[in-house]
Amino acid sequence: MSRILGRALPCARQAIPAHRQLVSRTYSSRPASARALPRLAIFAGFTAALAVSSFALGSGPVRAESLAPGPGKQDLLPKKEPKDGYATKEETLKAIEVLRGKLREDQVTVDEDELLGHGHSANTYHSAAKPEVVIYAESTEDVSTVVKVANQYRIPVTPFSGGTSLEGHITCPYGGICIDLSRMDKIVEVHEADSDAVVQAGVQWDALNEELLERGMQLFFPLDPGPSACIGGMMATGCSGTNAVRYGTAKGEWFLNATVVLPDGEIIKTRQRSRKSSAGYDLTKLFIGAEGTLGIVTEATIRLTPLLPTRVAVCGFPGVEEAVQAVGEVINRGVPIQCVELCDTLMMTAISKFGNVTMPLPELDAIFFKFQGPTDEAMEASASIVAEISKKYGGTGLVFAKDKAQSDELWRARKAAHWSAMALVEGGTCYSTDVCVPVSKLPQLVRETQEDLRKHGIVGPLLGHVGDGNFHAALIFKNDVPGEFKKVDDAAHRMVERAIALEGTCTGEHGVGIGKRMYLRSELGDGTLRVMKTLKNALDPKGIMNPGKLYPDDID
Repeated sequence: MSRILGRALPCARQAIPAHRQLVSRTYSSRPASARALPRLAIFAGFTAALAVSSFALGSGPVRAESLAPGPGKQDLLPKKEPKDGYATKEETLKAIEVLRGKLREDQVTVDEDELLGHGHSANTYHSAAKPEVVIYAESTEDVSTVVKVANQYRIPVTPFSGGTSLEGHITCPYGGICIDLSRMDKIVEVHEADSDAVVQAGVQWDALNEELLERGMQLFFPLDPGPSACIGGMMATGCSGTNAVRYGTAKGEWFLNATVVLPDGEIIKTRQRSRKSSAGYDLTKLFIGAEGTLGIVTEATIRLTPLLPTRVAVCGFPGVEEAVQAVGEVINRGVPIQCVELCDTLMMTAISKFGNVTMPLPELDAIFFKFQGPTDEAMEASASIVAEISKKYGGTGLVFAKDKAQSDELWRARKAAHWSAMALVEGGTCYSTDVCVPVSKLPQLVRETQEDLRKHGIVGPLLGHVGDGNFHAALIFKNDVPGEFKKVDDAAHRMVERAIALEGTCTGEHGVGIGKRMYLRSELGDGTLRVMKTLKNALDPKGIMNPGKLYPDDID
């Protein structure tokens, strides 16, 4: 198995730049038509790249499944019957012809492979559903044109950018139009003096950071979900990642404004570019976490922050409770921490065996610390404080990277946790979900989840962003064994129910989509849901924007 993993890890790492090359995230002046490729061609690199995607970076699972349906995989669902007066098939075909007259030929496709590629996500087990047409938008005006036609004919509209959704956001249960924003991948402006940038919705966060480095700017965008995630989808899901303990989430102040196409096709800009404003409602935040149900974000002004040197350390603890207590004291002492990641004993065992790490790691419940500071001396001072606090809570086996090379090795091991976990079960695949609770409740949630997994015979190493109470379980199972998928699926649902009972949330960073909307009533209550639906009905009275997502069906 270790030999298999040794081959798989380099292949997956190579697949990520290969995928980027395929989708041409070069921010050049080439015409967008030169960057267009069939979606399934992109999947060739993307499916392999997913192996070190969201779960590996802490934002969620990756499931490199084939397109073929099967037990526990995505069965392709037929389009649902027209709902509440949605367009008939004939009306939809007529609208497609109207769009062909308004856009270039290469922007409108009904190719079956393209449709399948936009209704299916390689990193989710939710059933897939195809659109009836895919539109490749190249500007905000293109999106407006399409949405106006969709509104006129009452055709459902599903936005698509990176396709990295984990909770079925991109599936099209009512068919309709998929608007692909991946060609809208330009960095429009960078204002280094103001530490902000104007970017289109199809820009990938990691490619943006690479571009800033290439331009010689010591700035970066700190929100870090899985590789290839795009700005539009990141806003839509209210994303975060390993940097959240230091920089917060998408629902903080990282998006200064957004250009949005409303459900009737009107284009609005939520505010100006100033760092702060007390003028009226904060409409930017209205669209963060709305999952494309209120409008489509086509452009955003994002804040950037100084890129500081970092150093990584790992420390083992007697248990999760001691680890969480130590982290709490480290944070309250003001130690400059960029990331603080919990791996339970089983995950650390997997990383030690299969993570290609040369440095000795504690096979205990452990914390990965990523310090940041202007100098090596500053980070060494931080490490001394962490060592002192860790010892107080029974910490042992502290490994502190001596230089950048060792830091990179340790952090690669953390990022490759998904592969390491899968290697625990030969021929296994991974089902994961994320939840978040108040930090003080995290040890209880982890303990109860571990007991539940042991009781049901599930191999499930745990990993979490301990600084904010968010954690993921990597539930490893064999997809070809009858009953295995249901067993891990049931365990994931029980974990969500436990989190909500502990005053937590069904999703810390993946979003709701179709996968978790049944939990919103118990988490938020009917009154809150009615307010949300009132906003939805006011902006989208015809219900065409990403239907079937976020809101429970029975909320009026």
